Amino acid sequence: MARALELAHAARAGEEVPVGAVVVRESVVLGEAHNRTVADADPTAHAEALAIRAAARALGDWRLLDTTLYVTLEPCAMCAGAIVLARIPRVVYGAADPKAGMGGSLANLLQDARLNHRCEVVTGVLAEASAELLRTFFRERR
Repeated sequence: MARALELAHAARAGEEVPVGAVVVRESVVLGEAHNRTVADADPTAHAEALAIRAAARALGDWRLLDTTLYVTLEPCAMCAGAIVLARIPRVVYGAADPKAGMGGSLANLLQDARLNHRCEVVTGVLAEASAELLRTFFRERR
């Protein structure tokens, strides 16, 4: 999670919403990224989606079995959908997102019993540091 927070700081330095994500299997980083929606002019260039893509390329497989995704902010609907589709078994996130979070705040797509895959969800890891980075970022833009 510390690496995800470092990536979030890198996103902020690039004037992106400060979110970082890392996909790990057995202590090996398979993919990592920070938000790049502005830099890439791509609304889907969220940290989680980019880290998932990198991990899938590293493994040569779309199924990211036996992995953990660490992310500084609770995943949105798009990212939660990608997590479920990638079959990531465990998601660890920092700050909750009451306006868009799909890991238990607004809804819980990551653990929806109607879907064919559900994730273990661990919340609140480095939550205050992640939340403060986001608060500062948005405060500076107002």
